[in-house]
Amino acid sequence: MKRVILTLVSVFFVLFIANAQTTTAPSENASGAEIKFDNIVHDYGTVQKGADGKCEFVFKNTGTEPLILSNVTTSCGCTVPSWPKEPILPGKTGAIKVTYTKMNTPGTISKQITVNSNASNGTIVLSIKGLVVDNTPATNNADKPANEKATPLK
Repeated sequence: MKRVILTLVSVFFVLFIANAQTTTAPSENASGAEIKFDNIVHDYGTVQKGADGKCEFVFKNTGTEPLILSNVTTSCGCTVPSWPKEPILPGKTGAIKVTYTKMNTPGTISKQITVNSNASNGTIVLSIKGLVVDNTPATNNADKPANEKATPLK
């Protein structure tokens, strides 16, 4: 009796393992949403301090199911994204709008925006880059009226 039970358990175990191994991976032609961006990098170039920090990343749902953007996060609080909350139907386009808020601070811009969605091609990372410069001329002390001139410390 022990031998029969052991044989049945072994057979079920082998069938269970064989069934687990035959699970198919999604094929290249699997249906679903797919996101395709026109550009994944926005280069502001060299911009003057105080410039407009707005840009947008246009995308299209090239899949066969509605595309849902579940979350869009940035690498820091100085980059603020907004994205469509409604599903993007197959063949339709949408845009993720980004505002870089530190355009009054001279320096290099290098930030990432992570897009999470139900797309079959996974998480997408977008980037913004550029350089903010301050080309305003420095004020010369001699140009100021006498009552505004700095007095040297002794």
